[in-house]
Amino acid sequence: MGGRFLSIGECMVELSQAGNGLLRKGFAGDTFNTAWYAHACLPSDWSVDYFTAVGDDPMSEEMLAFMADAGIGTSYVRRIRGRTPGLYLINLKDGERTFSYWRDSSAARQLAVDADRLREAIEASDVIYFSGITLAILSHDGVETLLSELRRAKALGKLVVFDPNLRPRLWQSLDTMHATISEGARASTLVMPSFDDEAAHFGDPSISATIRRYRQLGAAMVVVKDGPNGVTIGTAAGETLVDAEAVQTVVDTTSAGDSFNGGFLAEYLQSKDPIAAARFAVKIAARVISEHGALVAPEKLVTATAE
Repeated sequence: MGGRFLSIGECMVELSQAGNGLLRKGFAGDTFNTAWYAHACLPSDWSVDYFTAVGDDPMSEEMLAFMADAGIGTSYVRRIRGRTPGLYLINLKDGERTFSYWRDSSAARQLAVDADRLREAIEASDVIYFSGITLAILSHDGVETLLSELRRAKALGKLVVFDPNLRPRLWQSLDTMHATISEGARASTLVMPSFDDEAAHFGDPSISATIRRYRQLGAAMVVVKDGPNGVTIGTAAGETLVDAEAVQTVVDTTSAGDSFNGGFLAEYLQSKDPIAAARFAVKIAARVISEHGALVAPEKLVTATAE
């Protein structure tokens, strides 16, 4: 039995290194990446939609066409006159990436302005996915509108999934980030943090501490990603470690966590088994970091999971 997966956030113009001083243009962003991988891994009876805002410029048109060609629904995307998408540049060194951003005038910052459209999209969905970056780019009122709708969705029994994706430079202060991320977790059923971020910015001394903190905020399940050290699943029944998939050569870690999240959710929505979902997702993430760019072609993912 299928359903509707809704991902909420910002898709940006991506510039990546193409060699010889040239750049390659693409489209990506944390919640869009997860939507991409969820769509690639879910069966055809599941639909995947993206909720964001774009401008009225040619780049926005190209972005929407790219989403549609990928099979990701855009019917709830807002169009804002005079705005444009944000842009980022990937800088790579030994497979690790850093980013330079240009997003101050991004249309996605206004994605929650139309509360009625937001509620309509959430009500039509079974699974709602968002991130700390989604919250970070919004105004205070936008955050309150989004979290109010997510709390409502959780109360109605929908699966609300949150990746804190901590990026301090997007926030006015660490206190604001801590408080808003905690509210995001309270609105969620499943939280999917990365331990290095949680240790650095919340001071968690262990993965167990991260799980305990998010479960105390109301998450029924916490899935903590820890790179090559694997993934730990925390529920009321206890904690389970799933080993990472070995990768011979790391080419580009862009979208490692996003692809894991998409793969995990795709498998979990079918099997309801978080351990099986994590084992599936580490294979997806391993293939993704063996390739360039945030979005790896679905046919390459099929090969990865068959090995």
